[in-house]
Amino acid sequence: MALKLGILALCLCNTGLAQSAAPRVWNDGALKDWATPIAALGVRPGSFSEQDYYASPEDNYQTYPVYHPAREPKGYWNWLRKQKPKPLVDTSVLRSRQDWVQAGARAFREFDDAFLRSGDPKHIAMARDPANFKGVHLTPQGHVLDRRWVITPKGLEVSSTACLGCHVKVEANGGFQQAGPGNPFPPGIDDIGPKGTLLVDLLFERLFPGDTFQAANWRTFTTPWAADPRVERMKQMSVDEVNHLFNSGDITVFARFNGSPWYQTRIPDLHTLRYSRYIDATGTHRLSGPEDVARYAALVLSADTMSFGSHQFLTDRQRKVLYHAADEVLFAIGLYLMSLEPRRNPDPGPAAQLAAGREVFNRNGCQGCHPPPDYTSGKLTLAAGFTPDEAHPDRGNIVRVTVGTDPGLAMRTRKGTGFYKIPSLRGVWYRPRLLHDGSVASLEEMFNPARLRPDHVPGGWKGPEGTNRGIPGHPFGLNLQAGEKASLLAFLRSL
Repeated sequence: MALKLGILALCLCNTGLAQSAAPRVWNDGALKDWATPIAALGVRPGSFSEQDYYASPEDNYQTYPVYHPAREPKGYWNWLRKQKPKPLVDTSVLRSRQDWVQAGARAFREFDDAFLRSGDPKHIAMARDPANFKGVHLTPQGHVLDRRWVITPKGLEVSSTACLGCHVKVEANGGFQQAGPGNPFPPGIDDIGPKGTLLVDLLFERLFPGDTFQAANWRTFTTPWAADPRVERMKQMSVDEVNHLFNSGDITVFARFNGSPWYQTRIPDLHTLRYSRYIDATGTHRLSGPEDVARYAALVLSADTMSFGSHQFLTDRQRKVLYHAADEVLFAIGLYLMSLEPRRNPDPGPAAQLAAGREVFNRNGCQGCHPPPDYTSGKLTLAAGFTPDEAHPDRGNIVRVTVGTDPGLAMRTRKGTGFYKIPSLRGVWYRPRLLHDGSVASLEEMFNPARLRPDHVPGGWKGPEGTNRGIPGHPFGLNLQAGEKASLLAFLRSL
């Protein structure tokens, strides 16, 4: 089955032939060896069966912008309330690969998370109250990026975007780079109104029935085989204390499910996804085509069992697929993301300096992990302290060296594969954060030996326990002379 899906995706990508249906995204054959084993356990994460996944309700509904009330087009609200449910991705009108990619671009921008929907009149009223838009970033068209109206068989509901809320780079002119890295652009992509419209209560109520807010957060991160007393204390924390862990003031990083508030991950630039062989900072899942992107989206949206060998982190009541996004939505998004290329720097610098920088790059062996033209091998490097078995199923993609960066995420969380993915350097010139945890804010900081010192203040993510800490690892280029460093940085910014 997996081979058939790959052939189907390849045909669609390379020939432009008409395609009236998406492949079956969640299938037992592909899931069998898709995930990377957890280093400490030697087992792959568990998954829901294909039968259980498709037994849940399917979701594919068109959504609509949430405008600032003062910027809302005349008659829009009355028109909106008269709409009927429509598919966001309609396969009957897709005739070519480009049609599918365009549908995926729209779905990435407009698809909402069903767990975050609310038809509560209070939430709907708050999403139309001008007072709740104070300090919220608006697009030049006057709408917010991470809220949508959606028409379902239940009627009009307010919801949140499933992809764009995190994977967007807001530009200084008010526009945005879709699928770009998250950035700390002020006033930032904010949430409408007080806690009630965050819809977090609804999310946790639906995902973790029977849990308190604190218990749900603990359940998200607890890792018994690498027990962290800070995580275990979350069950006794106040709501304000828990919220503090996720309020570092930096939207470029995120405490992912199965990760940790203390080992957060940088929101990646998805324009380089096509150059990877794995998904996620720790290479948690194989990436061989758009169907794997679709499968990963399904996992994140609604199909994570949170099971790892004998460790089950959901109760029987919680362990079920409540809904699934339609295959055509997820496959279109996968095709779109795999079609992307990072933007080129419009002002790369003098040719002589770029040539000198390329020579520094090659002389220091950077091409070993970052070979052109992709400027990544797409492989995995070892987290400090991990030595994989020679029979590891991913052995063909393992570079058996470590660059010494913080191993916490890769060794002490449920994302702990023991690896870090080698990123592409293409487009590094516009990324606001570097390294897997986003602790480095610029190339200048990356190549500054002072970042290794314990009194260093990270320019990027600092973490919930203070501002001073060294940023270990990746020692390459730290001892360059000033002229060499300037040339290397200019070259990197030209990629």
